[in-house]
Amino acid sequence: MSTNVMGVFEFEDEFIGALRRLKESGFDELTAMSPIPLHEADRILGFGKSPVRRYTLAGTIIGAAMGFAMAVATALTFILPTAGRPIITIPPYLIISYEMTILFGVLFTLLGFHVVSGLPAWRDRIYLPASNVDRFTLVVECAEAEKSMLAENIILESGAEEVSRVEGDR
Repeated sequence: MSTNVMGVFEFEDEFIGALRRLKESGFDELTAMSPIPLHEADRILGFGKSPVRRYTLAGTIIGAAMGFAMAVATALTFILPTAGRPIITIPPYLIISYEMTILFGVLFTLLGFHVVSGLPAWRDRIYLPASNVDRFTLVVECAEAEKSMLAENIILESGAEEVSRVEGDR
């Protein structure tokens, strides 16, 4: 069973300062909630570009190949020779390939989003509704009592309005 220390901040600078100090102190299990996008927090937490784009690329390549293969297989299965033209022609098959590229790209993007974001959530997470309105919330998961005391002190020294402990799994 772990202890979660939650700090609520009114100002962005205090929130970023606490996040930076906690990261420098060796805390890895940090959750930051903010009503606005904070690129500085992303840099501190080590978030880079989203890997969802790789899922999208894989989906588009697979979709294009499958669309072209489906059109070729259909043409070879149901051969309709017309005036000496080739059975497999590229231009009309590009339309099917294009549509399958879009379809598979979208489906793989949705799949990638769910995989990367961890949806569906199999366990409850700590959440404070005020972090969607006008407050910045920082949650630190600590397995040891000494670490939770250190995290609580860092959050308090950084200017948190409120600090609370929540027992249980995150």
